[in-house]
Amino acid sequence: MSINDPRWGGRGGDDDSGGKRRPNQGPPDLEDIWRDFNKRLNGMLGKKGGGSGDGGGERPQMELNPKALGGGISIIAGLAVLVWLLSGLYTVDASQRGVVLQFGKFVETTEPGLRWRLPYPIQSHEVVNLTGVRTLEIGYRGTERNKVLKEALMLTDDENIINIQFAVQYFLKDPTEYLFQNRFPDEAVMQAAETAVREIVGKSKMDFVLYEGREQVAAQATTLMQEILDRYKTGIIISKVTMQNAQPPEQVQSAFDDAVKAGQDRERQKNEGQAYANDVIPKARGTAARLMEEANGYRQRIIATAEGDASRFKQIYAEYAKAPEVTRQRLYLETMQQVYANTSKVMVDAKGQGNLLYLPLDKLMQAAAATQAQNGQAAAPADAVRTPRPAAAIPGDVPPQLDRGPDTTSSRDLRSRDRESR
Repeated sequence: MSINDPRWGGRGGDDDSGGKRRPNQGPPDLEDIWRDFNKRLNGMLGKKGGGSGDGGGERPQMELNPKALGGGISIIAGLAVLVWLLSGLYTVDASQRGVVLQFGKFVETTEPGLRWRLPYPIQSHEVVNLTGVRTLEIGYRGTERNKVLKEALMLTDDENIINIQFAVQYFLKDPTEYLFQNRFPDEAVMQAAETAVREIVGKSKMDFVLYEGREQVAAQATTLMQEILDRYKTGIIISKVTMQNAQPPEQVQSAFDDAVKAGQDRERQKNEGQAYANDVIPKARGTAARLMEEANGYRQRIIATAEGDASRFKQIYAEYAKAPEVTRQRLYLETMQQVYANTSKVMVDAKGQGNLLYLPLDKLMQAAAATQAQNGQAAAPADAVRTPRPAAAIPGDVPPQLDRGPDTTSSRDLRSRDRESR
């Protein structure tokens, strides 16, 4: 009897199997449920039960038909085979590639889409993500404060210890090499990264790694890591190496800070000295160049003067050979002109009758200069006043008499003597 049987909880009457009346209330009889199940099973197998519902009291006996039983097993087996074949379906996304294995051996690589393979255990598949960027941390885990000193401490070329933390980003290029050429490809990336960075740091100075060479260290590490991974056939491409932190160990941080300050002071003093040199050296070079030019000019002037004097002497000698007396007289006059041009002059009339005419030209020139200064005019230099050439300056003449005292002759006597001399 099923749960949906209308006889469930009935008030009385015989049941279909000829049983006694059931009480008005109470749970169903397990024998009735088993009997109903046998009937239904016999109906499905094409066989009816031996008893009737007249209350004869005989239970139906199930007789199985071999043909019907074989057909049911075939249906069940077909369904099982269908389910087993459908288990070979799998989906590959656009960013993935499928790798099919037959009894553990590589067969093919499948492209994105709905794919089918022979069901397990004949074939199996692996789905590998190619475009996803994977990150590997070396020298730290999670944050920079969570340091892994075993990976971070490295030795430089100048025998200093530094703490380097960096991250490696990579993705896959060949799923077959990634799955079958290396047992632990991610660990191979970590070891290759640590090896490459240690090699580069070991060939570099400490200041280069800490300051100006951080980007160069990262670029060189990327190239060297890719070479190592290609040699191992890992199927991995290094995308980027990022230097997270580079500093001396904490135990020597204070000493390192002092060394950095001393280096900065040294650079500052070098810059100051260079600035002083840049200021002094050009001036000294300019002064030296000026002196050289002046010396060259003086040399050229002396040479030109000497050549001019030699040429003039040759010309004078030619004229002297033609007229010795005239040339001698001319030379004497020019020499006296040069001598008297720089001396004070006193003019005396030596041809008169004993009366002395005194004309103090130097006093007159000083008085004229003082007058011009009072009037606001610039005083003319004494050398600018041209002194008339003495009329009786010839060789053999009596030298002129110098200062004989003040002259008391009136202007009338002066004019009369001048007329008499004419």
